[in-house]
Order: sequence, then C-alpha cells, then structure tokens
Amino acid sequence: MTDPLPDRDDNARHAEKAKKRKAAHDKKLSGMTDSKGLIIVHTGTGKGKTSAALGMVFRHIGHGMPVGVVHFTKSEKWNTGEAKLLAQFPELATLHIMGEGFTWETQDRERDIAAARAGWDRARELIRDDRHRMVLLDELNIVLRYDYLPIEEIVAVLLDEKPADKHVVITGRNAHPALIEIADLVTDMTLVKHPFRAGVKAQKGVEF
Repeated sequence: MTDPLPDRDDNARHAEKAKKRKAAHDKKLSGMTDSKGLIIVHTGTGKGKTSAALGMVFRHIGHGMPVGVVHFTKSEKWNTGEAKLLAQFPELATLHIMGEGFTWETQDRERDIAAARAGWDRARELIRDDRHRMVLLDELNIVLRYDYLPIEEIVAVLLDEKPADKHVVITGRNAHPALIEIADLVTDMTLVKHPFRAGVKAQKGVEF
C-alpha cells in the first residue's frame, strides 16, 4: 500500500510558512554589511576547537585565499596531519610550529615564555600583513592562561593593527574574558564524552 498523497491544505500551509520565513530572512540580510574581518574564538572543555578552526583554514585554501597558521604548543615532533596537508599548498599556506609541547612536558617556564614570545612575533607579522586572509593562532588561549604573554598587547594588536578584512581565529581552553569581549564570534565547545577518559589515547587522524 502506498502512502497517501500529502493533503493540499498541508502543502499550502507549508508553502505559506516558507514564504514568510524567506521574507524575514531576506529582510534581515538586507540590513547586514557585505563582509568584515572577524575575530573568532574557539574555547571550552570539549574536543574540536582546533579541528573546527582548521576547517575554516582549508575552506580559505579551497577558495584560493592565503592563510597563516601559528601553533603555540604543538611541536615539530608531533607530525600532525594538518601540517602535512598544509605543506601541500606552499603558495597559499604559511605554517609556523613554535611550541615545544605542553607545559608539563617542558617543565621550564622561562623556556615556555620565550617560545610563546617567538610565536607571537610571527603571529603579529601574519596579522599585520596584507597577504594572508585568515590567521589561526592555535592554542593561544593556553599561552595567555599561564601569563606567558600580556593580554593587553594581544588585544591592542587585534584592535589596532589587524587589517579590516582579515579574519583571526584563536583556539584553546579558558579564553581570556578580554578576548571574548572583543571577539565577533565565540564558540564554547562543551565536553559530553571523551574517549581519553575511557583509556583511549590520542589517535592519528582524530587528534593529530
């Protein structure tokens, strides 16, 4: 037995509702600016902050727009999948891996501060230039959490030196309130379940 045909009245009501939604959406769009460079923050305890940011990075590459990426905690030894893929687009992707691992691995605060400063110096160059359309500052929130860099300096560069059409994406847990305040887009990743708690280690293609 075949399903009965949709009631004509139901179709008419659906079409009318869709028409109203479209009209409301079009009205909202008409009052928006065409584009602007965004300050984007991915934070929270859940997994996926860097992964989501890299999605936008690769989306830019797909459109032929140059991107810059600075890793503040990841080290060259990690051999991540994103580093391998970015290396395939040397004309579009600039990657600086400035970290030496997490703080519990280095166990040297002065060394961590020096690495953070070197990473920020590279990041500032990428932010200020006229070439890169998006700059990803991966795990900058972690660096700021441990006071390796002054938050006032970061905020000043983002507000005063970032070109108007450039996007800057900042990832990491515990985003500083001052960054959240100036950001255009903030996403808080919420942890519901994580395999690490069940004894599953970080895996190639998922975490790195």
